[in-house]
Amino acid sequence: MIRFSAVIGTALICSASLFLGAAAAPPVPAYVTAAVNDAGRNAEQRTNDAVRKPAAVVAFSGMKAGDKVVDFLPGGGYYTRIFSKVVGANGHIYAAVPAENVARRADADAAVKALAAAGYANVSVINPAMAAFTAPEPVDIVWTSDNYHDMKNANDPAAMAALNKSIFNALKRGGLYFVVDHRAAAGSGLTHTRTLHRIDPEAVKAEILAAGFVFEGESDVLNVAGDDLTAHSTFATSQFVFRFRKP
Repeated sequence: MIRFSAVIGTALICSASLFLGAAAAPPVPAYVTAAVNDAGRNAEQRTNDAVRKPAAVVAFSGMKAGDKVVDFLPGGGYYTRIFSKVVGANGHIYAAVPAENVARRADADAAVKALAAAGYANVSVINPAMAAFTAPEPVDIVWTSDNYHDMKNANDPAAMAALNKSIFNALKRGGLYFVVDHRAAAGSGLTHTRTLHRIDPEAVKAEILAAGFVFEGESDVLNVAGDDLTAHSTFATSQFVFRFRKP
């Protein structure tokens, strides 16, 4: 009986460790599926859906109708369009293109500015300074995908610490900081952010925890079997998906 109990206890501990390492993908709600299938997303927008798996990633974030969301560095609006339909008329999406980006290139926010007139009326563009980020109102989620490694290239450590703390301050209590980025080898830190455009997940986690966040979980939905993490990143290589919460 003692031996049997010990085996059961060991099995439970192992199962708990696996659960804490990477959360199982939650079911994709119908409203997320509908947002991904929205007719406003043209063929170009859908090109990478098979490898970026937006439905599963958004489902893991828990984003829902009525949420106020910042899409930080939204690029051409790949996720912005999806978020717009997920949060609906009672929610709002702030596409944040930092002032520094607009100063370097005047049309840096042109693609997302055009969304409001293209059926995404709950999208507006904001241009906060990178190290002094603010949002027009307290928000439920700040999301950034495939940008963190580039921000490390463009900013000194103090600026990144200030950005993470500003994001913390912009969130409602209980709000989420959601980070997706290209995975580098464990222990590599920041050594590949410029060359391979990858970053060590633990380096990202340490910086964000230092801003006051609690690590709530990760999803392995974008892990790619066979990726040895030595090639230049693409959307088809391994990415990590982290969810942090403001206590």
